[in-house]
Amino acid sequence: MSVSVSLAGRHVVVTRPAGQAAHFATALADAGAVPVLYPVLEIRDIEDQAPLLDVAIRLESFDLAVFVSPNAIERALAVVLRHRAWPPGLRVAALGKSSERELARHGIRDVMSPPLRFDSEALLELPELIDVRSRRVVVFRGDGGREVLGDTLKARGASIEYVTCYHRARPQLDPAPLLRLWEEGRLDAVTLTSSEGLRNFFEMVGRLGQAWLKKTPAFVPHLRIAEQAQTLGLTRVITTGPGDDGLMAGLMQYFASHGNSDTN
Repeated sequence: MSVSVSLAGRHVVVTRPAGQAAHFATALADAGAVPVLYPVLEIRDIEDQAPLLDVAIRLESFDLAVFVSPNAIERALAVVLRHRAWPPGLRVAALGKSSERELARHGIRDVMSPPLRFDSEALLELPELIDVRSRRVVVFRGDGGREVLGDTLKARGASIEYVTCYHRARPQLDPAPLLRLWEEGRLDAVTLTSSEGLRNFFEMVGRLGQAWLKKTPAFVPHLRIAEQAQTLGLTRVITTGPGDDGLMAGLMQYFASHGNSDTN
């Protein structure tokens, strides 16, 4: 990507988990921005791998495997592929280009994925998932999370089995570098890619950071996150297209139109 005049020198906070921020941070740097890495979710291995190993043994009994995130792919396949090959006849569904890239890295390329929106609702709109009567579906995910995918497939007649592949936690990070950038008027934007991450970020920056955050352009790739941000009092929330490309396009468009007049 060529340097963008609108992003040149802009400090943009990247809140993706450590290990998942490099692709977006590189795109920002290539466009002339200054990525500020501040992961708001920590991904931890599960202690008890027995349920995951049990599913690995029974993979042939399922008709469809759904991975809800790149984290689920990485953590699940690290265990599964250590013990066996992926069954060639087992269909795979995932959300987003980053998930498709992670699956391809493990040799899985025939993937069902929504083309425009990267959420459970979009996945459920795929023709292959409309009629799932008597289908057995395994969902690889983190602890907790939304139930809309499994509940909807179950309502359509599928049998659902969840497998927890990782735990999510809030990191313990010092907000001082962000506060310093805010005070100097050099923190230009924050990108937030999940509702849970948004809530964590809000708590992590403390009262002073929250006051700055409420006035800072916050770029989010989903309406659900935007609504959560507005509930927390953020006043400059920009909803972009999905994925890294959507965030980049949103950032460029916003700062191209606001120019140097946009300050904290």
